[in-house]
Amino acid sequence: MLLAIDVGNTNIVFALYDALAIKARWRIATDPRRTADEYAVWLMQLLAIEGFERGAIQQIMVSTVVPRALHNLDVLATKYFNVPLEVAGVGKASYAIDIDVPDPRSLGADRAVNAIAAHAKYKGDLIVVDFGTATTIDVVDFNGAYKGGIIAPGLNLSLDALVGNTAKLPRIAIAEPDSKSVIGTTTESQMLIGIYWGYVAMMEGLIARMRAEVGRPTTVVATGGLAVLFNKQEGLFDAVDADLTLDGIALLAQRARSR
Repeated sequence: MLLAIDVGNTNIVFALYDALAIKARWRIATDPRRTADEYAVWLMQLLAIEGFERGAIQQIMVSTVVPRALHNLDVLATKYFNVPLEVAGVGKASYAIDIDVPDPRSLGADRAVNAIAAHAKYKGDLIVVDFGTATTIDVVDFNGAYKGGIIAPGLNLSLDALVGNTAKLPRIAIAEPDSKSVIGTTTESQMLIGIYWGYVAMMEGLIARMRAEVGRPTTVVATGGLAVLFNKQEGLFDAVDADLTLDGIALLAQRARSR
């Protein structure tokens, strides 16, 4: 079995795969100071609860945008699972896709594995929207090449900036507003409208501009924890795929085994 690890700026997701089928997933806050021993205590308990033996894990691959987290994950793999840690984009785990930007090394691992998974799972030209700490919107062409994209402040980052830099605005939970009206009558409703419908309008505008620039029919795939918030907005996304990044790691791990 494969243990796929997706290290984001806010959370780390561990997922157990049998071939390309996900069997379990667990999430923990990203903290580069967390030791391998701390990971092991947490992870071993979760594996036991789900009924999996650690000896069943024969491959571990990580995709990370937080380089400082790599060392302790490497120790976790070698000390507690007796397998080497493979890093997405390195050695046998090289992406093997065209990255059509001036500096391919600048592409984040999460965006690269998203491109791999999206091309494998969906046909034609693609736009991939990933809701993380930052929201990224990327173009993958019909050959699977990464063509470029957009980085925008994430939903929670935007809300944190709004609340943190104002004296009287309260912290609110991000959710779909009860009404489609964009005229709020309370401070809280006005904030929610600004965050939620403002984000919808941003995505509609940027996706429309991307589609016009691509000049061919495109499929829009959304992923990331907050993607489901916008799933009800008709015509915004063609698919919401919560496990796209993890599936990209699993595909890359499968290819690495055959190289």
